[in-house]
Amino acid sequence: MRITQGTFSFLPDLTDEQIRAQVEYILQQGWAPSIEFTDDPHPRNTYWELWGLPMFDLKDAAGVLMEVRACRAQYPDHYIKVNAFDSTHGFETLRLSFIVNRPNNESGFRLIRQEVDGRALRYTLQSYASDRPPGSRY
Repeated sequence: MRITQGTFSFLPDLTDEQIRAQVEYILQQGWAPSIEFTDDPHPRNTYWELWGLPMFDLKDAAGVLMEVRACRAQYPDHYIKVNAFDSTHGFETLRLSFIVNRPNNESGFRLIRQEVDGRALRYTLQSYASDRPPGSRY
């Protein structure tokens, strides 16, 4: 199972040089990069853990890559993504988001089917990783 969330998710994993090129594009646009990580990649889990603060005044892609490497070293078996925020309209707008690290084994999701009032069916996704406690999912 391969999680497909964010830009480039259907492509092979980006190399560090390709990540650098994307970060340079983010900085050229005047967007603020940030790094997030999680061990629960459920599609509705939009609030991942923030690694440090968003880098609003950063001008060099090397700073972002340094933080990506540090996050990878701390959480090698987590999903890690880079986000780009645009504040030109007076509020933060997510312009770009892409995964830069994945666990070696992505466990996938199960489909839960429930019969509710009037024999209607309700479907839910649950990550197999969430069967284990946080911190030991991968």
